[in-house]
Amino acid sequence: MRKEYLWVESYRPKTIDECILPKSIASTFKGFLKQKEIPNLILSGTAGTGKTTVARALCEELDCDYIMINGSDEGRQIDTLRVKIKEFATTQSFRDTPKVVIIDEADYLNKDSVQPAMRSFIEAYSSNCRFIFTCNYKSKIISPLQSRLTAVEFKTTPKERAQLASKFFVRVQNILKAEGVTYSERVVAEVINQNYPDFRRTLNELQRYSVDGNIDEGILVEASSSLKSLIENLRDKNWTKMRKWVVDNVDSEPTRVFTELYDALIEELPSKSIPQVVLLLADYQYKAAFVADQEINMTACLTEIMANVEFS
Repeated sequence: MRKEYLWVESYRPKTIDECILPKSIASTFKGFLKQKEIPNLILSGTAGTGKTTVARALCEELDCDYIMINGSDEGRQIDTLRVKIKEFATTQSFRDTPKVVIIDEADYLNKDSVQPAMRSFIEAYSSNCRFIFTCNYKSKIISPLQSRLTAVEFKTTPKERAQLASKFFVRVQNILKAEGVTYSERVVAEVINQNYPDFRRTLNELQRYSVDGNIDEGILVEASSSLKSLIENLRDKNWTKMRKWVVDNVDSEPTRVFTELYDALIEELPSKSIPQVVLLLADYQYKAAFVADQEINMTACLTEIMANVEFS
């Protein structure tokens, strides 16, 4: 019996070879495996691209002792972080490989207290411990900390996008078959395309859609109607319903949401309104890389569209 209910955990890759990565990135990690050593790393890129999975796979393949720390939770308190890291780093390991501290969502670490302290942790335990930071926005990591880490950015070219999406499509088909879910290949391909490069969200969405054992055209209608209702709310200046839409979609990758809004709005707006909405979306998409609260940022963007953009 499978231990994990969530597909993203049950089918999480256990090795670097199993991870769906561009060749250049995969070769970097295979080099670490060949050397049997891990440098201090910062893995950055959009959500769901495999950063945490790669970090764990590296540790598993090298048979390292490692711990996971969530930067958006326990990583905000310097005392909690100091105690947990010190206890782990100073205990004896009977393995030949270094211990590893994986700090997930490191861009949530406090810039004024925790991040500066991490510099001394890295140096103090350098003889037997390595640190791997994962983050969506590397710009939120202070420069003195970045300078102590080897950076690997999880990004792809258009050509690589097609190759990786194709590989993920095969992976998803195998998962659906293993779960006994019937599906339309066209629908699955469209879900992957809509959510790319967020593989985690894609798998979560497919698991949600598959509750009745079947994935068909109906889910595409559902996704389309969600954006259509948002546009209607913007046109009607219904701030309350717009706000509810934001709350329902706040966990989505911001970059993907802005792209979908762009595609939907240019189909609905009169020509004279398109330049203004493009500039607004570009401005708020840029801000999304720095803001502390994505919900407020998205609500502000949609409020400005509602107030200033003319609908047909």
